[in-house]
Amino acid sequence: MPMEEKLVQRLESAVMRLEALSAGGSSVGTGDGTAVLDPSIIAFDDLRSQFLGKVLRAAEKIGGHVLDITKIVEAAFAAQRELLIKIKETKKPDNSGLTEFLKPLNDVIVKATKMTEGRRSDYFNQLKSAADSLSALAWIAYTGKDCGMSMPIAYVEDSWQMAEFYSNKILVEFKNKDPNHVEWAKALKELYLPGLRDYVKSHYPLGPVWSATGKTAVSAPSKAPSPSAPAPPAPPPSSLFSSESPQASSSRPTKGMSAVFDEINSGKPVTSGLRKVTDDMKTKNRADRTGVVNAGEKEVRVSSASVSKTGPPKFELQMGRKWVVENQVGEKNLVIDDCDTKQSVYVYGCKASVLQIKGKVNNITIDKCTKMGVVFAGVVAACEVVNCNGVEVQCQGSAPTISIDNTNGCQLYLNKNSLEGSITTAKSSEINVLVPGDGPDDDWGEHALPQQYAHEYKDGRFVTTPVSHSGA
Repeated sequence: MPMEEKLVQRLESAVMRLEALSAGGSSVGTGDGTAVLDPSIIAFDDLRSQFLGKVLRAAEKIGGHVLDITKIVEAAFAAQRELLIKIKETKKPDNSGLTEFLKPLNDVIVKATKMTEGRRSDYFNQLKSAADSLSALAWIAYTGKDCGMSMPIAYVEDSWQMAEFYSNKILVEFKNKDPNHVEWAKALKELYLPGLRDYVKSHYPLGPVWSATGKTAVSAPSKAPSPSAPAPPAPPPSSLFSSESPQASSSRPTKGMSAVFDEINSGKPVTSGLRKVTDDMKTKNRADRTGVVNAGEKEVRVSSASVSKTGPPKFELQMGRKWVVENQVGEKNLVIDDCDTKQSVYVYGCKASVLQIKGKVNNITIDKCTKMGVVFAGVVAACEVVNCNGVEVQCQGSAPTISIDNTNGCQLYLNKNSLEGSITTAKSSEINVLVPGDGPDDDWGEHALPQQYAHEYKDGRFVTTPVSHSGA
């Protein structure tokens, strides 16, 4: 890093601390600005000036919606900073009190999520990657080893995975189009990895440290809906901490955020908005189906979907062995987290949706899907894509075999651990495989798989060779 840039970052960090002391330092903290000068707060200011400042500078070159969402990211980090200061003089609150305490940060995250909704922006991938990345800030909700969340360091690392799905698309789309977007996407990742991750590792590896003698956080009054009240037909924007969202976003680790809801809202009616498998929904109790056992009382974190012409939407575990995801339309928050290597996943007839499979499974089949995105941790046997149009598949672990059959348009993102696997194609076109560069800062390499072949008759037999692609 050039010396001039380091100097600018140090000056920005110093200015942030001086502004905090003059504008709000005396009203937040111990009253004399002591909390603002705490080493952990100084380090957080350094994080913002070094990494967040780099994202902002890249966004200013782009402007528009990208700059707008980046300013919301800036506001989210500012909200977390204020919470970190308050934690130093606040006793650890109870469950409802923690929900209310984290509300300022949650409100900013909800604002970012709203920007990804409605009419689709030309820079949707930028909006989505930024909004999804904010789930990493939920590390502050970690309350101990029994809360069910990953440890803060691992939580930040895991939270970036879904945002990276959209970030990778930015790197590919703008690689030869606009270097400012590439710079922005890389800077956004660095904000979390290594930025936020290393900050948490240095100062809060075991989670926030609440004051033993400080003031008590005020619990939010309970506003419980009637137990018999039906779930709303369309959920509001996703929320990390509060009861305002009946749906957990797929952009954060499912086990972690399920634990946040369980820990923060344990026994409270605010979780009534989450769709759960009730007794009347279990297939063993339904007259229209036989021979299928559902996933029991597992939370199925998927909002109401439009009924496809080919059949009703499904999201269930059958016979304890096969996850079935069918006819989901426009669902960006499909997550399978409670799975194992003995189970398979079958995705059929889905459109304009995104599915994330958190655990390693035996086999994945994506059949007759359009504009579908699938992110999976890894497979024991194979991932198969058949009869699809315009799908994107990202492997974050290992995949011995990837098969693509009768498919038009497939973007395949591979992890370094999956480069040793084999890829077979048949009757398919527009198949692009993207592989990571040798270094962390290197661009992804894009390789077009041959879809045309030349056949020459030599020595009594036909010799077939692939026709090279200029885009490889």
